[in-house]
Amino acid sequence: MIEIKVPELAESITEGTIAQWLKEVGDHVNQGEYIAELETDKVNVEIVAEHSGVIKEFKREPGDTVEVGEVIAVIDENGSAGGNAPESAAAPVQEEVKETVPAAKEEAIAPSSTNRPLASPAARKLAREKGIDLSSVSTVDPLGRVRKQDVESHGTGAPAKVAAAPAPAKKAPAASVASDDPTKPVERVKMSRRRQTIAKRLVESQQTAAMLTTFNEVDMTAVMDVRSRRKDAFVDKNGVKLGFMSFFTKAVVSALKQFPLLNAEIQGDELLIKKYYDIGCAVSTDEGLVVPVLRDADRLSFAGIERGIGELGKKARDNKLSIADLQGGTFTITNGGVFGSLMSTPILNAPQVGILGMHKIQWRPVAIDQERFENRPMMYIALSYDHRIVDGKEAVGFLVTLKSLLEDPESLLLEG
Repeated sequence: MIEIKVPELAESITEGTIAQWLKEVGDHVNQGEYIAELETDKVNVEIVAEHSGVIKEFKREPGDTVEVGEVIAVIDENGSAGGNAPESAAAPVQEEVKETVPAAKEEAIAPSSTNRPLASPAARKLAREKGIDLSSVSTVDPLGRVRKQDVESHGTGAPAKVAAAPAPAKKAPAASVASDDPTKPVERVKMSRRRQTIAKRLVESQQTAAMLTTFNEVDMTAVMDVRSRRKDAFVDKNGVKLGFMSFFTKAVVSALKQFPLLNAEIQGDELLIKKYYDIGCAVSTDEGLVVPVLRDADRLSFAGIERGIGELGKKARDNKLSIADLQGGTFTITNGGVFGSLMSTPILNAPQVGILGMHKIQWRPVAIDQERFENRPMMYIALSYDHRIVDGKEAVGFLVTLKSLLEDPESLLLEG
């Protein structure tokens, strides 16, 4: 028998949550084949089988918290599944496995090819003993699975207790939970591990940093003109669209070189001033905000920046980011404008001491001089910074520099 253990993930990650099993008990797996998806504080990772064989046992269920090195499954190298054909290992194999499972143990749930309720073997056994129809049993499990405690509490009016582990990463319909007033229904949804981590880090950032936000506005006329004139040739040459992020990233790197304390962090009683520019680009996903890092942004061309950000965004949306993609950023850019935000105060991504917020481009009348007004495409920009090491003078100077570069985008070419 071969034990499947939770692999080493990263120095800062010691545990995770089983998001889902990608195989079933009784299935044949090949060496290197994915068998489980594990949700960590930062990304989801897939656990592979290091040996070929038949899955004999799942020791933990989706939603369970597991530690690095913990045994979560067992594979029989000499076992067979329906003549070594994984596809045929369906109901008969699962029924055989169920009968050999100890009654007190909750095991993986057999897949249902009919309308049978999803339930653990222990729940099915208890339901048979009590003569209870599983389809009538309420459950608070996020995937709608009936567990032993649900059967035990059936008819008592008391909700079954559920493990305090985060819910599976996959989106699932949450169970309705009765409130004190039945005319005011509520829904209780377990926070995912990633959402819990996001919440914790944002609160810690506000509690540990002297955070302050300063604002300015940028006339986007020149940038929009360059994009309009160059977009077709840019795509033909580089195979990627010319967006706003390359202009802002170039401008941010240039401003950071002039105001280096915004590219630093605090370590004890020392400042670590970084001489490289790894820019985090906040991306919204179905499971929460992630900030993948564009490495060495100062060495990239406009096309390189657009291509890099596009690849990171796609990996984020496809849940394919690696832990390395999320570590080590020196400064962050977030764009609430894509959702229509006109102004906001972004929260620092600790231990970074600066984050730039981009916003929606809004046409507004702007005074050209004392007598003339023109409608211009304007964007509010916000810089949140840690006042412990960055003073208002530097913060305002950073935004003024950024504004100047963006309103004269040809100057970004001279910046390299």
